[in-house]
Amino acid sequence: MTQSLSLAQARRIALAAQGFLDPVHARPTMRTFDRTLARTGVLQIDSVNVLQRAHYMPLYARMGPYDVDLLRRAAEERPRRVLEYWAHVATFMSVDLWPLMQHRMARASIDAWGGPRSIAEENPALVRDVLADVRRHGPRSARQIDADLTGGAERAKEHWGWNWSEVKQALEYLFYAGEITVAARNGQFERLYDVPERVVPSEHLNAPTPEPADAHRELVRRAARSHGVASEQCLRDYYRMGVAQTRAAVAELVDEGELTPVDVEGWNRPAYLHRDARIPRRVEAATLLSPFDPIVWERARTEALFDFFYRIEIYVPAAKRIHGYYVLPFLLGEQLVARVDLKADRAGSRLMVLGAFAEPGAPSSTAAALAGELRRLAGWLGLDDVEVRQHGDLAPAVAAEL
Repeated sequence: MTQSLSLAQARRIALAAQGFLDPVHARPTMRTFDRTLARTGVLQIDSVNVLQRAHYMPLYARMGPYDVDLLRRAAEERPRRVLEYWAHVATFMSVDLWPLMQHRMARASIDAWGGPRSIAEENPALVRDVLADVRRHGPRSARQIDADLTGGAERAKEHWGWNWSEVKQALEYLFYAGEITVAARNGQFERLYDVPERVVPSEHLNAPTPEPADAHRELVRRAARSHGVASEQCLRDYYRMGVAQTRAAVAELVDEGELTPVDVEGWNRPAYLHRDARIPRRVEAATLLSPFDPIVWERARTEALFDFFYRIEIYVPAAKRIHGYYVLPFLLGEQLVARVDLKADRAGSRLMVLGAFAEPGAPSSTAAALAGELRRLAGWLGLDDVEVRQHGDLAPAVAAEL
């Protein structure tokens, strides 16, 4: 007989697996970071900086206010704890995932996206020259390599988004293929590329490359640990795997007893419970979640777990936005009870609450709890004040609490 879980149990399992039961320390340390990374496995990278870079926010949500230099140290200092790669999308990933990504790297000529793959097909000599430059001089930025190979001439802006040179596209192909990696960053966003043998710890660089099926199974296992309970679609999305790969891995893990098929109340698809998953009686979280947090990044899962319909509206014309440009869900207890449109006004040292909206059934304590979280977030960001605009049904109560 298949085990059944209530929706409330599934939520608590998912939140526990992601680290929301872990104690929050006054001064998170590298040990705290290691524990948190073990829960999430990856930290999604995104360039939007209207509030805080996406990869810093999941750590804040689980650890509380922390020194963001922890992530830089984990990525750049020995022993390296994280590397950058396309493990979900662009992410910081746990360093021990390097061997498990070899099967993906080997398919770069087939699976790498758009311009980088085209450059490799159409101008392989440039790709070889870029690799040789990195090998000779790394760590190097794309600008430095561009200057070496092309003189770095300015190019006209041809697109509203990235304006990548051919050298940058070659770098991205080599990065996907694992022939180069990221050694550090200049400031927040400019990558410094180097070859793996000077970056990846030797125990991971020289580890045996798993057979693809073995890598798929281990990635699904890790996704299951990070989710606690999940559908096949949830497991597939975590490390962006194929349907057939995921299905075969799930079947093997069920046969081995590591995953147990379960029915989750209200879900219209089969689910799987990891054998190490905790089923806590309660979760007492109170934090804001980035749009790219693993708890909410797979939107169908977010809706199934929390009855919370969520779409980021960055690319929606302003007049058509429902909630705002950069909207964060507010987790209170084990429910997503509100959402807020936030902006860091760094010049004015203010956290701007451009809109605040309660979810149906949000408890009466929501405004007070959200106000406290906004103060905490502002302090972490180094902002002196919180200013609430009168937009959204929750805004007046939050403003009154502040």
